[in-house]
Amino acid sequence: MPPADAHHHGSVGPAETAIGVIIGRTSEFFDFFVYAIASVLVFPKLVFPYADPLTGTLYSFAIFALAFVARPVGTVVFMTIDRAYGRGAKLTVALFLLGASTVAVAFLPGFETIGAASALLLALFRIGQGLAMGGVWDGLASLLSLNAPAGRRGWFAMIPQLGAPLGLVVASGLFAYFIANLSPDDFFSWGWRYPFFVAFAINVVALFARLRIVMTVEYGKQFENRDLEPTPIIETLRMEGRNIIAGAFAPLASFALFHMVTVFPLSWIFLFTSQPPARFLTIELIGAAVGVAAMLASGLIADRIGRRQLLAGTAAAIAAFSGFAPQLLDGGDVGETLFMVLGFILLGLSFGQASGAVASNFSRTYRYTASALTSDLAWLFGAGFAPLAALLLASHFGLIASGAYLLSGSVCTLVALALSRSGASH
Repeated sequence: MPPADAHHHGSVGPAETAIGVIIGRTSEFFDFFVYAIASVLVFPKLVFPYADPLTGTLYSFAIFALAFVARPVGTVVFMTIDRAYGRGAKLTVALFLLGASTVAVAFLPGFETIGAASALLLALFRIGQGLAMGGVWDGLASLLSLNAPAGRRGWFAMIPQLGAPLGLVVASGLFAYFIANLSPDDFFSWGWRYPFFVAFAINVVALFARLRIVMTVEYGKQFENRDLEPTPIIETLRMEGRNIIAGAFAPLASFALFHMVTVFPLSWIFLFTSQPPARFLTIELIGAAVGVAAMLASGLIADRIGRRQLLAGTAAAIAAFSGFAPQLLDGGDVGETLFMVLGFILLGLSFGQASGAVASNFSRTYRYTASALTSDLAWLFGAGFAPLAALLLASHFGLIASGAYLLSGSVCTLVALALSRSGASH
């Protein structure tokens, strides 16, 4: 850690940056999981009541994927705002767009009220979320990693990733509470809408927490000194295209697993078993807590053996997991719990180091924009269509077929790590 008097010399330590990163990422993932859970429990019946439950869920997952398609477009738009008006303006507009798109879902009329326009509005709100997610990249995660003490980069790279399980814990807990304490009619009528209002409130808190950091003079200097400034998209792709592609494919195993243990199992349990949703959401909450512990462990392990080595090892483990674990979802409470615990252990170990293991090869000038593009493409290729593909495969060919998506992600990770430069782990 920096010396105690670092603030007096205009330097800001990693610990303060970590607070802003965790708050920001937790709010983003909370929005993500609130929408994902509603995609299984609410939207098929509200927006697609004319379809059978499976088809309605597949339609819902197709709209779910739109945000990941829109996200790179959002990065292009908001990087332009960043260059013209500054990081503070970009964050403010992006987070208000994210909050507005999220809270708008809470007011969504159903098919019975406005017909097919309900699906169009849901798609529009989802695209708005995706565009905003492309703009919430604030560079704090990169700054945190660059300021990490020697030999601790694995630990500091893990910190931003904690937002995923923390966001899932809060979202699952909220939905489980409303489902368990409201009648089915009340939950479907108005109860499901409350988590979206909470998401908007959390976004406002996250906005001020992040602006308080990035708008200070000290942080402005740190961003400049580290060359964490936006660069034109075309120029960035021309100079860093190879590393961007490698960086996008390197974490595909963990990004595919991300949805296989969060969104997909809830859809399978809801559609093909008689287990109450609140019970499985509680299991998911427990799994997320295990994921936090595994993620913390990933930081320690990565600093001992290297980030690329940990990513490669977990990719191989995820490939093995894909061959048998999905079938555990048909194993009752014991099988479901085992699937979730094992899945979240692997997710914590892999996702904890999924950000930037290859992207560390970026030159200083293009690091800020290239890192944002890498993240967008990794989510698009690895996670955007995962719930749709997994449910489609499992419903037609059995649970074991859903493991094919996981296996493909593992193969992509291993190939990308093998082709990347040997220095990518540092």
